[in-house]
Amino acid sequence: MFIVRWILGRIILLLNFVFAPKKRQRPQDQQAIVDQQTQSLALYQYAACPFCVKVRRDIRRQNLTINLVDAKQDDNKSVLVSQGGKLQVPCLRIEQDGNTQWLYESKAITSYLNERFA
Repeated sequence: MFIVRWILGRIILLLNFVFAPKKRQRPQDQQAIVDQQTQSLALYQYAACPFCVKVRRDIRRQNLTINLVDAKQDDNKSVLVSQGGKLQVPCLRIEQDGNTQWLYESKAITSYLNERFA
């Protein structure tokens, strides 16, 4: 089963690389504002997870600079479980006004990003 998952993961990564979406073009001053707003966001994800790939494609499409955190590393995994509440990816960590919100589910994450940055 591990080998099948590994092969499928590599196929997903290859297809994502070949068919990467175009980045949204913004004026330089607007892009600087968006970059400043995205500094408080972090996406906990696995590289070959199809739902994580979906969210990363949307991030690229919107030309957002969100910190990508590999949730397979023990330190990041423990932060995700202890602060977020469960080990599930993709998970968007949103820090606003001293509060931290953890947003799970790829559809909810892409909806949030579309509402905030579209």
